[in-house]
Amino acid sequence: MAEMVHFELVAPEQLLLSAEVDSVVIPGVEGDFGVLPGHARLISSVRPGIVVVFRDGKPAERIFVEGGFAEVTPEGCVVLAEKASPMEDIQRGDAETALSDAREILEEAKTDEARADAQRVVSIAEARLEALDSTAYL
Repeated sequence: MAEMVHFELVAPEQLLLSAEVDSVVIPGVEGDFGVLPGHARLISSVRPGIVVVFRDGKPAERIFVEGGFAEVTPEGCVVLAEKASPMEDIQRGDAETALSDAREILEEAKTDEARADAQRVVSIAEARLEALDSTAYL
């Protein structure tokens, strides 16, 4: 039997996935990175994007995360996501509306803090739409 990676994806108040997998691709802030069995230890911030889980040598699950942190050890990987949704649950119309609403809030922001918060929401909404159009790992 081939070596496996124990992978867990955790969002606030819920464990979304806990499984033995071939590998995982994670959207790190400095670029996507893959986790294979025996990977070196690392901790990385996670940017909004798609976590791709591989089973039997092919992509099995694609999950959009809004950001978070990943901890990798030689035995496995844990992603602590701010929020996560399976790609099949994301509807284009809802994503487009969320982006439009976020851009309006950004335009109306009066303080630096409000602009920074609104810009983060815009970035997440843009990443969600990009994820819907992504053909990577299909």
